[in-house]
Amino acid sequence: MTRRVLIVTHGGRPEAVAAMAEAVAELESAGFEVALHDDDLAESFGDQMSSARLREGVAESEVVMVLGGDGTILRAAELTHGTEVPLLGVNLGHVGFLAESERENLHDAVRRVAARDYVVEERGVVDVVVERPGESEPVTGWAVNEATVEKSRRERMMEVGIEVDGRPLSSFGCDGVVVSTATGSTAHAFSAGGPVMWPDVDAVLLVPLSAHALFARPLVIGPGSQYTVEVLERSPVPGVLACDGRRSIDLPVGSRVHVRRGAVPLRFARLAYAPFTDRLVSKFNLPVIGWREAAAAGGARRRPAGWAGHDEKED
Repeated sequence: MTRRVLIVTHGGRPEAVAAMAEAVAELESAGFEVALHDDDLAESFGDQMSSARLREGVAESEVVMVLGGDGTILRAAELTHGTEVPLLGVNLGHVGFLAESERENLHDAVRRVAARDYVVEERGVVDVVVERPGESEPVTGWAVNEATVEKSRRERMMEVGIEVDGRPLSSFGCDGVVVSTATGSTAHAFSAGGPVMWPDVDAVLLVPLSAHALFARPLVIGPGSQYTVEVLERSPVPGVLACDGRRSIDLPVGSRVHVRRGAVPLRFARLAYAPFTDRLVSKFNLPVIGWREAAAAGGARRRPAGWAGHDEKED
């Protein structure tokens, strides 16, 4: 049976093109048939990748390998959402929070895929339903990071109302509202002052953007609840909804945006177990070295009774 990998990359970056050429060669040597999502890129480099085919369907692929940063991974997520095919991100960007591997480990990533030496992790998404005045049918969407309602013009704040499970909670003027998954809590919501949620937290986060109100704190609701963000009739400007910063829809005054946990998760291929705490420390370069060295000099840190964590040691 033919094994296939679909590659998604940022064709405008020379380093991404070079990484793609290397990945195709490695995958072909391992016996894979390779498909490239970017048709123009595939045609341009066809002489270098003779057996690489244009996209023939994500569902036929074993893994979708993404060469790029988080933006490229979000683009690839649009292809795999609703399928059983996992994403494997190889980071070519700066932070690369969604990526599993770094550029220098590309060879090992291919080897692990060939050996099926990876686990599949599911990440929750949010489903979005938009009701706009004068339209009988709602518009639907989804996001793996966040759905953001923002003002469509810079000169004035928009006025929004917030509901939880159909009950009014508050209203205020603001630049917008971010509704985020646990995965997206380290993205737009994080930059707006929201809390970091561990990926296994089954909840949905709401963070107001520059709200002019006394009660405009981040909110966290459970998996069975729903936020509604309404662009109020008194709002001097309309809004716009952006899902993962990629798919957008205009929100006239009077529009209502319903956001809740999605029914279909997104799947990621993971090469190794690493605690999310370590990922935070690595990606944000958090200052932990000093107290680790102090602990090593003075003995193990005191732990709570019944502690079953891993031994203290340098990674």
